[in-house]
Amino acid sequence: MGTLQRELGAHATRIAGRPRVYVDANVPAGLVAFMRVRLEWDVLFVVEHDDLRRASDAEHYQRARDLQRTIVTLDRDYLDDRAFPPLQSGGVLVLSAPNEPSLAILLQKLDARIFRRAVGDVPLLPAALPLERRKLHLHWPGEELDQEP
Repeated sequence: MGTLQRELGAHATRIAGRPRVYVDANVPAGLVAFMRVRLEWDVLFVVEHDDLRRASDAEHYQRARDLQRTIVTLDRDYLDDRAFPPLQSGGVLVLSAPNEPSLAILLQKLDARIFRRAVGDVPLLPAALPLERRKLHLHWPGEELDQEP
């Protein structure tokens, strides 16, 4: 029997620094798979948890904050700063696109431009909470991510 560090060390190293997101129920399961497999994000998908599946938006917002995760949603209600104050969150990402492939393109651009910024030719490790205390509403075709910051 090994130590806790020996048992979990490799797993902790693998997930360290990965974007930590809390994905609500209106995001397609295929997009969740894309975040996990292609983008290698640490995704908590509420549909996979019976206790979260039917929670209110306010409960999701609180839970994401408690778990230090960025909310990823298609629900524009989260843009209401009075109901969901940005300074009290790990970040909110609201996506708008006509279909799942377009949503995946938006996420891929976001990952490259914000979550995995590079200095020159040297890519940085992804940030766990790059949108902490902020909200971002991304619209298709995502031209705002094609511009230099």
